[in-house]
Amino acid sequence: MTLNEFIENIDKPGNFILLEGKREVAGCDMEKLIALGRLLASKTKEVIFRSGNADGSDQLFSDGVASVDKSRLQVIVPYSGHRKKNNKDYATYSLDEISLLEEPEVVLQTKSHQIGERFLDSYLAGENNRFTRKVAYIARDTVKVIGTSEIPPVVFGIFYDDLKKPRSGGTGHTMNVCLMNDIPFADQTEWFKWLEE
Repeated sequence: MTLNEFIENIDKPGNFILLEGKREVAGCDMEKLIALGRLLASKTKEVIFRSGNADGSDQLFSDGVASVDKSRLQVIVPYSGHRKKNNKDYATYSLDEISLLEEPEVVLQTKSHQIGERFLDSYLAGENNRFTRKVAYIARDTVKVIGTSEIPPVVFGIFYDDLKKPRSGGTGHTMNVCLMNDIPFADQTEWFKWLEE
């Protein structure tokens, strides 16, 4: 898919695009993530961009979008105040303000990840330890894709992945949630080409 085809298909009111990926970004790729965020925000008018506000890919993509129009940047965080000074969003939703017990699909799909399967029930019961803190990030990643009763799902995901260990960790979980829900996505093997068009 070319950039123009992507824009034509995606730039519609009510559409959300996920921009996210690994915390570790190769130095030679950093400017490309910023450039893609800037390019997509410049070439679209309707879509809202969603991020998880993590360091690395999320931050770089968001920097690009915010440099054009921060009012079209939405962030979903694992807890209130998460990296607040780096958050360039217009709207933030915090996982601790969402009643996951009323979101059965979020619970089910979070449990598809091994950390979610083992520790989500403890997190939902209010336990606070290093494992339940990790599961908050996995649940946040699920919500970023499928949304909740109050947050719309995304229609497309754009990822910066570790191509040596593809689809691993939280980014891998987020990609798997896209797959489970038939939400198309692209990694840098595709979108790097958009920067050359």
